[in-house]
Amino acid sequence: MPRSARRRWTRELESEVDGVHLGPNGPVILHGYDPPAGGKWMDDVIPGKVGAFDRQSGERLWNSPCEVGYGRGFGAGLGSAGELIVLGPSQGGHRICRMSVESGELLGAEPVPEFDWAIVRPDLCICVGPTQISGIDSQTMTRVWTYAPKSTRFHRAARDGDTLLVAVSSKGSRSQGLIALDVRKGRKLGDVADLSQPSIEGLVADDGIACMLAGDLEAALPEEQRRDFQLQRLLVDDNSDGGSSDGLLEAVVGYDVSNPKQPIVRWHKLLETSRDGEELGEPSIAMDSGKLYVARGAVLTILDALSGRELGEVVVPALDEYVAWHVSDGAFLLAEETRASIYEIPD
Repeated sequence: MPRSARRRWTRELESEVDGVHLGPNGPVILHGYDPPAGGKWMDDVIPGKVGAFDRQSGERLWNSPCEVGYGRGFGAGLGSAGELIVLGPSQGGHRICRMSVESGELLGAEPVPEFDWAIVRPDLCICVGPTQISGIDSQTMTRVWTYAPKSTRFHRAARDGDTLLVAVSSKGSRSQGLIALDVRKGRKLGDVADLSQPSIEGLVADDGIACMLAGDLEAALPEEQRRDFQLQRLLVDDNSDGGSSDGLLEAVVGYDVSNPKQPIVRWHKLLETSRDGEELGEPSIAMDSGKLYVARGAVLTILDALSGRELGEVVVPALDEYVAWHVSDGAFLLAEETRASIYEIPD
């Protein structure tokens, strides 16, 4: 039976949360907004605010209006000098802004290309839009490279050191695959997975391992592994009470991308769709310190990222109602609509 995560603190909030940041050190960062009366507003962007909270006690350290508001795209993290970096929409287009992590003081802001997905690191911020990917210097807030091949659409990305993994599709096709880019120069290194997935709803990477949520496991496997998988499927179908399965299976697939020009499928794991007769809902994933965390319903399954071996399960209250969640060094940040909590994830 899964253990329950131990709650460190919970804080009720005056605003609605739409983005979070939790690093290995420093405060918990929550980005939010105040919805207008009646849910109606004149512009596409609602003014935002950002707050910092002590990671041990949950005490509010500061709260400040933010140049970045609520709308399309969001990213947050710490820069090389320990400052807070926030990216997202503003009344004047998408922007990157730097703020003091001690006080929330605005240190500067610059425009960036429109994006749907962002990764913030001390050296670079990666902005992923439908038709282009941009590398933004985190200190100068200037664009250093752009990757925008014709007929390619981009969906989400994950960074592992100098390698950027990107979920892509071709214009006119809904099937998605994975490519690898050089994060320093913005040039393509190779193909990680071909355009075979109905969609890629989760993508994480760290320490030479990339994991994706696959809607069609069979299509994600290389030919030699696919034959073995098909044989296993036949044995399962022959011993089941109700006909054969439809071929579309939710699963997580682990790739060795230590050499992104020659990626290898290291492991795969089918995901439960229900437990005790109840649907578990859509899965989401995160990776930290060599572990992969798979959230489904209120259950958090912990896997060894290198091998896919299951290490345990933890029940996190209200995880099935999350707006955002993140894990760092055993601390689990869960943001609901107007509440944030830190839980301890046992080793």
